[in-house]
Parts: sequence; C-alpha cells; structure tokens
Amino acid sequence: MSATAPHAGPSPIRRPLAAAALLAALVSLVFGLLLAGAGPASAHAALTGSDPADGAVVDTAPKEVTLSFSEAIAVGDDSIRVLDPSGKRADTDTEPKDLSEGSTVRYGVALHSGLPDGTYTVAWQAISADSHPISGAFTFSIGAPSDTTVALPSQEAGGGPVGVVYDIARYAAYGGFVLLVGGSAFVLVCWRGGATALPMQRLVVRGWLTLTAATLVMLLLRNPYTGSGKFADAFDLAGLQSVLDTKPGAALVSRLLLLGAAALFIAVLFGTYARREDEREKKDLTFGLAVGGGVVATGIAATWAMSEHASTGIQANIAMPVDVLHLLAVAAWLGGLASLLVALYRTPDIGSAAVRRFSAVAFGSVVVLAATGIYQSWRQVGSWSALTGTRYGQLLILKVALIAVLLAVAWFSRRWTGRLTDSAVASEEASAAEPESESESVSADPDPERAAQLARQRAALTATKKKRIRDADPQRSGLRRSVLAEAAVAVVLLAVTTMLTSTEPGRTEEEAAGGTPSASAPAAGGPVNLKMPFDTGGQNGKGTVRIDIEPGRTGSNDLHVWIDGSDGKPMDVPELKLALTLESKDIGPLPVVPDRLAEGHWSASAVQIPMAGDWKIDVTVRTSDIDQVTIDKNAKIG
Repeated sequence: MSATAPHAGPSPIRRPLAAAALLAALVSLVFGLLLAGAGPASAHAALTGSDPADGAVVDTAPKEVTLSFSEAIAVGDDSIRVLDPSGKRADTDTEPKDLSEGSTVRYGVALHSGLPDGTYTVAWQAISADSHPISGAFTFSIGAPSDTTVALPSQEAGGGPVGVVYDIARYAAYGGFVLLVGGSAFVLVCWRGGATALPMQRLVVRGWLTLTAATLVMLLLRNPYTGSGKFADAFDLAGLQSVLDTKPGAALVSRLLLLGAAALFIAVLFGTYARREDEREKKDLTFGLAVGGGVVATGIAATWAMSEHASTGIQANIAMPVDVLHLLAVAAWLGGLASLLVALYRTPDIGSAAVRRFSAVAFGSVVVLAATGIYQSWRQVGSWSALTGTRYGQLLILKVALIAVLLAVAWFSRRWTGRLTDSAVASEEASAAEPESESESVSADPDPERAAQLARQRAALTATKKKRIRDADPQRSGLRRSVLAEAAVAVVLLAVTTMLTSTEPGRTEEEAAGGTPSASAPAAGGPVNLKMPFDTGGQNGKGTVRIDIEPGRTGSNDLHVWIDGSDGKPMDVPELKLALTLESKDIGPLPVVPDRLAEGHWSASAVQIPMAGDWKIDVTVRTSDIDQVTIDKNAKIG
C-alpha cells in the first residue's frame, strides 16, 4: 500500500498511479544528478598507511610501528600487536599511543630494542566511529625477509558465530521496531477500533518484546563482537563496563530505557484508551498518545542514528535527523502493512475507511523514504563506480529494485482498496448477528453458568459467521492476497536494509581500494625523476635541484638529490630539506632530511611512501645564513 486510494471508480485510481510514476522518474533523475556530482563521504574507517609499510624491508629495527586511518577509531590494549617470526610479541604490550595531528588519525606501538632480523607481522583491530569493528594484518621485514610461523588472520573482526548471532539480533531489532511503531501508528491514525482487537494487541506487544530482547542480546554480545569473538566473554563484567563507556553501548542502554517508556505507552493504548467510549475524551487521549508515542519512537530511532553510519562523516548534523525520519517512515509503511495484514486475516471488523487512511499514510511514507533515501545514497556511495563496483552499492541497487517490486504490488492493493465497500457486508453481518429463538431463550435460563456458556457459544457462532461472510467478499479477499504479497517483499527488503547498515559504505571501500589496503602488496610504480630550478636571491643563489626516487612506489624508497649551480657544476649548500605531502588524503608533510654523500649530492634511504597518489615534493634550499627558498613540484608515485 503506497498511495492514497479513491473511494470508488477506476478513473481516479489512475491519477495516484500517474503521480507515483512521475515521482519515480523524478527520484531517478535526482539520484543520477546527486551521484554524478557527489563529493566524498566517510563511514567505516580504513587503514590508509603504515610505517613501516606493508611488505617493506628496513635496514635497522624501527623504534615503533604506526598505523594511519581514514577517520577516528576506538582502540584498546591489544588493538595493535607486532609478532616476531616465532609468534612472540615484539611490541611493549601497552595501549597504542595516539599520534594523531589535525585531520590525520595515527596510532603507534613501541617495539622492544635489539629486535633480530626477519619478517614481523602486524595485526590490528579497532572500532570504527560508526560502531563497526574493523581489522587487518600485514608484514614488514628487518634486514631481509624470513620464514614466519605467524599466520595472517582469515576471520575479520565481527565475524564467526558471534557475528552471525549479533547480525540476527540486529535484524530482529529492526523488525521489532517496525512492528512496535508501525502497529501503534496504525491503531491511532488508521483504525482506532483496533485498540480492542486482540490480534492487534499481540502484534504490537510482540514487536516490543522482540526489540527489547534483541537489544539485550546486542548489549551482551557487543564485547565479544568487537573483541575476542567468544560467547563466554558476553558475561565478562569488565568487558561489559567498557562497552557501556562507548557510543554504541550508550545507545543500546538508552534504547532499553526508552523501551520502558514504550511499555507504559502500550499499557495505556490497549488499556485506558481501548475502554474509553466518550468520543471527546477519546479524541483528547488520541492526541496525547500520538505526541507521547511520537517522542518515544523518535528517541528509539535516534539510538540507531547516533551510533551508526549517520553519526560520522560529512554533514553528520544533517544526516542523523534524516536517518531518524527514514527509520520512522519505514516503520509507518512496513509496520502498518503488517498491521493491515493481521487485521484483514485475523479480525472481521476492519472497514474500508481504515484501509484508505492507511493508503494515505503509506503514500506519505514513500515520499519521505524517497527524499531521505536519495540523501543517504549520495552520502554513502558518492559515485557511479562505487554504486556498481562495491558490495554496498550492489545491495543498494537490490534495495531499490525491491522497493520497485513493492510499489508494483501496492498498485494492485490500491485497486482492491478502490473497490472495497462495507455496505453489502454490513447488511449480511447484521443478519448473521440476529438472535435465533434458541439464543433468545438464554436470558430466561434459570442456570447462570449454563446461560454464560450459551452466551459464549452464541458470540463465537456470530463471529464465525461474520468472518465467513467477510472471507467470501471477493474485494476483501483480493486485498488480503495483495497485502500478503507486499508483506513478503517487505520482509526481504528489511533484511537487505539490515545488511546495508553493517556493510562498509561504497565510497569508503572504493577509497580504501585506491589507497594502501592493510594486507596487499605495495603498489607498482616506476622511478621518479624531477628537475626544479631555484633562486634564493643571494649571491650564487641560483641553481637546479635534481631528484631521483627509486623504485617510485608505495613502501620503502631510495631518494637521491643533486644540486647544480648556474654553471652546471655540482653545488654545495649549507642546508637541504625535503617534505612529501599527499594533499588529496591529508597525509603529510612527511619530512625527509637527506645525508650528504659528496659535493652537490645527498641521499636518504628507506623513505616510506604510505600510499599511491599525486605527491607534492617540497624542497628547501639554503645558500647562506639569510638566503633560503622553498620550491615544490608534484610527482605521481605508485
């Protein structure tokens, strides 16, 4: 159900259909424009570089190992481990040091002194700012590569049986939220009589129970999910305390507190509200419940927005409220759809007016979903190549296709809604409810127990007759079938949406693939040769700097600098400094101080290039105490 259906007649139905088609065309156009001109967004941190680099061979043992990331991360005591060829810890086994500067996120661990030659393994694990665990491993060698007994971990952080259960709980949490919020909204907005219907009460209460249980499971499994991957650590009190100190842990606790308020809302909705008969009092209570329930639902939706993809990256202050609107629209549409399905199959009393009101709610929800979905897609994908070439983009395409199928099925539901009428069914139900002579004698029966039993039998018989009459209505039967098909597609759609929330966004995946992944070979490149004229302004201040970088790829490089005077002969200068900057990734400047080898010749070995790209090379030449100049030139490395 996704559009407001007319009261009758086929002609008006075509107008909402045409509007929906126009809306779909506009969505496609805007989606294309946004992706075509999208800038970068950020979510799921990625390793952008390390020192030593992956696969590097250094002459002497470094004092520390540092790792750089694309965004802020949370680390613990064992987040970075360095293992020698025999598998023993080569680091000092302390919490990584935060070496971040400005927009550059960097962490390091100190190494033991006097490390022998051989191949060392660096294994790291952290929690991204959007709450998802990330991990990786790479190797470097001291002196020369050697055999190692350390095997690179094959299981990513958040995987294994704990990861499977955590993902199931994540899906159940979304499902419970949809039933709780969507079912409550359906009762208040579309069918107030549903407050007295036992199937509707069960639907909403089961949604609350599912969301509560899933949240508790996620809170207990959060520590092993982001750490050891062992179920036994779910009851580690120290680990649970550390989880409560994190943003995801605080969000889960907040959700549990809000669910306590939601329990009170449910009690009033299906208790006091259901028993109210005075229309004015019921109207006032409806308004109060709508406001209170809206605040609670918004708060629960915000627990996702504040701890996952929307909370990090560009425009987070806009992305979080947009994400809340998106979740509420999903709940109103899909939760209302589930409520309508239950009402059509389990209750004989829902009328055509309630169905049409839900059709209007569903149409509004689709409009909100389209607008918020476009913004989220622009923010998380960012380019056509990321849309088609990453897992996140492919899941997004699948989600859009499922929505298209859902809207197509909803078109049939709208047709059945337009034909739905209560008049014929109401008259037949009235005749079914007429007391028979045998039932009329119940009140005259002197035995109260037998009278009560006969009354119950009479009520059950009347309800059965009503249900049989409604089931025989072809319009109502057709609507039930189409809504059932919608619900089936919605279940798959919700599963895909849940997978999207735990998948690395396409932009970040593409960016990481273009950089230096944590366990890939150094990027291929070629020697870099530069010639840069300079003039410090003083006497004998003119000359030319020649730079060679070999092999000119990511990892360890040898750098040679020659300075020729204006006469073309080798020229010595009192001071020479270099710095490398990758401005597109906010890396650098990385200082290089070469050693003088001969007149007019300097060199530096093991110069680390952490990532392929267009590097700016700054050269500072000082020819006297007061005459100095800095020149620069860009070079493609890797």
